[in-house]
Amino acid sequence: MISTSTLDFLSKLKKNNSKEWFDKNRPAYEQVKLELKSFVNELITSIAQFDPSVKHLEAKDCIFRINRDIRFSANKAPYKTNIGAYISPEGKKSFSAGYYIHIEPGNCFLACGMWMPPAPQLNAVRQEIDYNADEFRKILSAKEFKKHFKDLSQEDKVKTAPKGYDKEHPEIEFLKLKSFIALEYLKDADITSKNAVKKISTSFESAYPFNSFLRRACD
Repeated sequence: MISTSTLDFLSKLKKNNSKEWFDKNRPAYEQVKLELKSFVNELITSIAQFDPSVKHLEAKDCIFRINRDIRFSANKAPYKTNIGAYISPEGKKSFSAGYYIHIEPGNCFLACGMWMPPAPQLNAVRQEIDYNADEFRKILSAKEFKKHFKDLSQEDKVKTAPKGYDKEHPEIEFLKLKSFIALEYLKDADITSKNAVKKISTSFESAYPFNSFLRRACD
């Protein structure tokens, strides 16, 4: 599990987001890293029981750096105030559908699916939805999936019908999406619970058919 000490560190970092403070508190951060590595390794092992495509991964393949890329950002704070990992067959740098965990005090959540895939993969997913709409809707309406993830995020969408599709297409709202993700928000206590890995794995298992559909589209 993730300890309350890790959440405390992230809360303090949010109030003191500077290199000077971070360097002074680096021993605490090293403990956060060790804890996250252990947690993600356990999570990979658990996910691999229903999704063998990730069994070869190690935590280092999935965990994101805490340093922010500030080169093109107006926000020059040097560090993220969250920690997280993306578990997919090709690891954190992949566009393949996978499982994401975001740990941030007061804003912990899980995500499944594909975020902003490049044009070839995006077009492939749209085509798969066009060809197999009934299957796609069945996956999204499955009892276990709805229990955890509800509906797809509507955050990334084009305003009009994508090229090649009629604006009256029965699946047009799905086809407008540029990301295919669903979220489940967690309480901080869910993350620090001794049953955290089991709970999160159960959520991600419900998303396996969804991720499989997206991966198949891109094969």
